[in-house]
Amino acid sequence: MNKRGAFMKNFISILVLALVPALAFAAERPNWAYPETDKVLPPRTDDGKPKTVPGSTKSYTQAQMDDGFNPPDWFPDEHPPMPRIVGHGNGTTVRACTLCHLTSGEGHPESSGLAGLPVPYLIRQMADFKSGARKGGRAASITAIAKAMADDDVRTASEYFASLKSSVWTKVVETDSVPKSYVGPGAMRLPHPDGGTEPIGNRIIELPQDPARATSRDPKSGFIAYVPRGSIAKGEALVTTGGGGKTIACAICHGPTLKGLGEWPRIAGLSAIYVVRQLYDIQSGDRAGVSAELMKASVARLDVDDMIAIAAYVASREP
Repeated sequence: MNKRGAFMKNFISILVLALVPALAFAAERPNWAYPETDKVLPPRTDDGKPKTVPGSTKSYTQAQMDDGFNPPDWFPDEHPPMPRIVGHGNGTTVRACTLCHLTSGEGHPESSGLAGLPVPYLIRQMADFKSGARKGGRAASITAIAKAMADDDVRTASEYFASLKSSVWTKVVETDSVPKSYVGPGAMRLPHPDGGTEPIGNRIIELPQDPARATSRDPKSGFIAYVPRGSIAKGEALVTTGGGGKTIACAICHGPTLKGLGEWPRIAGLSAIYVVRQLYDIQSGDRAGVSAELMKASVARLDVDDMIAIAAYVASREP
């Protein structure tokens, strides 16, 4: 069976499952998955001098790295030719895609990973942002961009990110305690400069492997997702078997290795808190559209513990 046939078979299967009555359930909103810049921040020093990242011959000041229409391209020889809309936006109302999603398409936990996702899926998501079908705590900025982007630019950007090969970007670590942290400018969570630890509780805390490289938008420096102990095993049961009726096995749509199937996107290797956001947004109705409607039956019975477990497992898989 070709990919199109497999996609249609799974589409019909999930549509049938979606018609099965599901227990009404509303999980508590996991606010930690929707980072917002803290009102009080540690002092930030910037000497204004150009900075570098390992392996690159480029240098940029912090102001240049934060330029929404000209973010850094540290390794220009290591990706396909970059369309103007991706690297620079439209110069007025649309910022460069790489400001948040990076030249590699891997993105940051507060945004999303786009590398290798199917073109039709990416185009459909931009249409959903534009129409208001996707809304909620992290949608405002991309909604404004989607409304301002020309259709040709949406397709061009989608084709660029679809052409990229995804890499291992998130390392999942089970733990009881995590470094104390804060949410800095741009909504990236960072280790607190005063150090110390705190209980992880019922959360996922995602931090850069190297904060300086992450805030420099280095496409070669990933993240660590700290998750509660036992999350990965619990997530594996939910993802692979449905957890005895708690959900629906993810492989039906996302493929046996969770790397996508047809127009269904990969979920393997995505940011853990991003996955939690999507599960909650679909359950709460903040994410609608065709794809989300077909996920309703899968998320209807999930509580936050389940979402954490599913996210921990899929984030730990090779993309």
